[in-house]
Amino acid sequence: MRVLLVDDHRIIRDGLRRLIATAGDCEFLEASNGREAAALARSQRLDLIVLDLNVPDLGGLELLRRLRQLGSHPILVFSMHAELIYVTRALEAGAQGYVSKNASPEELLAAVRRVSAGGRYVENELAQALALDPGGAANAFDKLSSRDVEILRQLAAGRSLSQIADALGLSYKTIANTCTQIKAKLGASRTADLVRIAVGAGVG
Repeated sequence: MRVLLVDDHRIIRDGLRRLIATAGDCEFLEASNGREAAALARSQRLDLIVLDLNVPDLGGLELLRRLRQLGSHPILVFSMHAELIYVTRALEAGAQGYVSKNASPEELLAAVRRVSAGGRYVENELAQALALDPGGAANAFDKLSSRDVEILRQLAAGRSLSQIADALGLSYKTIANTCTQIKAKLGASRTADLVRIAVGAGVG
């Protein structure tokens, strides 16, 4: 099984490699940023991509969407974000599985096996929350696209519009126009209001 590990922390990649190797014969490729990940997905045959949503160069949801366009590689998101909005957006963007970094090693291995075999897997605790929350926090942002959510995450992290444009590989004008559209969708009048909404909703 050829596995691409996408995470900007080497210690996380090392831990993933050791854990996933216990599932069977594996060959690992690694990427520490979005552009490296996209290049490997474009040029290599992969049986599984394990993707962190917090990677440099490209926002996680934007990268996920691009990886889906590059091939049919199964994608398992392994993220520090356990908020339902991230789970729903990642699945909508094409991920076959989602496990938070709070999960046990056993659950991560179960997800690796299921997703690499072509199935779907959502961490048990998150799956239960999704089932019990049909009209809750995740749906508060149902008007937002994956790119909108990524821009909100970057704003909540304290990044300027110029920095967000550089991170997502887009023009400043595109980011500014998108922020205007997000304000309209969420009833906000200022960018500062978007930051407050993002932080309060756990998007940061």
